[in-house]
Amino acid sequence: MGKLVKLTPKATFKIWGGEKLAKIKDIKGEIPLGETWEISTHKEGTSSLADVPLSQLCELSYLFKYIDTSDNLSIQVHPGDEYAQAHENEKGKTECWIILDAKEGSGIYLGLRPGVTRKEFKTAISNGLGVDKFLNFIPVKAGDYFYVPYGSLHALGKGITLAETQQSSGITYRVWDWNRTDNKGNPRELHIEKAMDVINFSESFNADLVSNHRNLFKDDSFQKVVEHLEFKVDLISLSEGEVKEINLQNKEGLSILLGSVEIDGETYTQYDSGICLEEGLVQMKATEKTKLVFIRE
Repeated sequence: MGKLVKLTPKATFKIWGGEKLAKIKDIKGEIPLGETWEISTHKEGTSSLADVPLSQLCELSYLFKYIDTSDNLSIQVHPGDEYAQAHENEKGKTECWIILDAKEGSGIYLGLRPGVTRKEFKTAISNGLGVDKFLNFIPVKAGDYFYVPYGSLHALGKGITLAETQQSSGITYRVWDWNRTDNKGNPRELHIEKAMDVINFSESFNADLVSNHRNLFKDDSFQKVVEHLEFKVDLISLSEGEVKEINLQNKEGLSILLGSVEIDGETYTQYDSGICLEEGLVQMKATEKTKLVFIRE
């Protein structure tokens, strides 16, 4: 076994899923492919090495996935560790996004607009009204980066492909789902009371969600993207033909956002992912201009 091993993702089908990931990865299903859990040991979906679930080889505090949307996701929120442990017997969920592609006019909903109160928001939900008007809508483009801590109201819009790194958690509290029904005609489950418990209504908190985002693709140097207690993300850009040696740490994940690279003789193309199960030095050679992320605990 090499120091870096290529993984097969867990496919997750969603009613809002798109077509891009399914085509690139040749994954077929009855409903659109919404997510590929690239590096995961979570009980709801583990990636695999050949036919061996990654969860049998290690346990990760992080989860890395790709998401592709043809419709808006529900407006939702995730709890922190303390609430999640008490109510779900699981860890909470903080996440971050790197936008890889976005159709003209596409964007995300992130954070409450200034002045929105808990009472106003709860009243709108109780009356069955849409709550998207209470959130900031931010148009996005390739390279845009957003940090989404627990307590943040958010929703991805349609026409977006992105990379997400998060705590290894499956907890989502849906607040509103655009009056949408599932493929059997039933409304999707909402989690209003729990969501109201964990939404952060602080005006400064919500303002920071918008002001702190930046574009990572404007800079071709090494970048520390985020350092959370349970996941750290670095972005490396390589020019065509560039060779770089990297000392991989145990359980460090890697995924190709753009381009392709040869790593110790094996080719990794766009949206391929791997994990280090034997710490050591690997040699990377970019076969075209490439951007890749390293994720570690």
